[in-house]
Amino acid sequence: MNTYLNNKSLLFAAKQLSKIDGDLSTLFTTDGVPPLWARRPGFATLIKIILEQQVSLSSAKATNDKLHKNIKPFTPTRFFELGISNLRKLGVTRQKSSYCINLAVAFTNGKFSFTSLNKLDDLSARKILMQIKGVGPWTADIYLLMALRRPDIWPMGDIALAKSIKKVKRLKALPSYEQQLRVAKMWRPYRSVAARMLWQHYINSKL
Repeated sequence: MNTYLNNKSLLFAAKQLSKIDGDLSTLFTTDGVPPLWARRPGFATLIKIILEQQVSLSSAKATNDKLHKNIKPFTPTRFFELGISNLRKLGVTRQKSSYCINLAVAFTNGKFSFTSLNKLDDLSARKILMQIKGVGPWTADIYLLMALRRPDIWPMGDIALAKSIKKVKRLKALPSYEQQLRVAKMWRPYRSVAARMLWQHYINSKL
C-alpha cells in the first residue's frame, strides 16, 4: 500500500520543506499550512478533474454542479446511457463529453478499477489512468495528488504552479515543465506538498 497525505503528514512535510527552501519557508510563514484539498477517489472526482482541464475552477464547478443536479445516479452506467448528446445539453463541450463517456466505458467494461490504483506505484498508476482517452498527464497527476493523496507528485502543465514559481523564485519568464522539475528536485519526496503551498500562494496573491 502506498503512503498518502493526511493533515498530520501535510504539516510535517510543510515544516520540512521550510527547512530546506527559504522561499517556501517564507510562504509557510505568511500563508501557513496549505489546505489538503483532498478529494474522494472514484468516478465522480475524475469527471470533475476532466471538466477542470484548461478552464477556470469556477467554470468547471458550475458545470460539475449542473451534472450532479441532473444526472442521478452519478454513475458510469448512467453516463454511458446518456451519451455525448445529452452531456452536451448540460453544457459540457463536445470534446469533454467524449472524454467522460470514454471514462464511463472503461469503468463499465471492467478494464479499469479505481481500487486497484491504490496498490500501484505513482508511475504505474499514472500510466493506467492515461490509457483512458481524455486523461492526459495533468489530469492523471491531479488525481494522484488530490484523490490518492500521493506525497511526491508534480503536475505537468499546471499554469498556476508555473506562475507561482515564477514569482516565488523571482524568474524572468514562466518556467517550462522541465525547468519546474529541476526547481522541484529539492522538494522531493514532498513535491505534492510544495505544490499545495504554491497553489495557496497563487490564490492568496491573486496572480
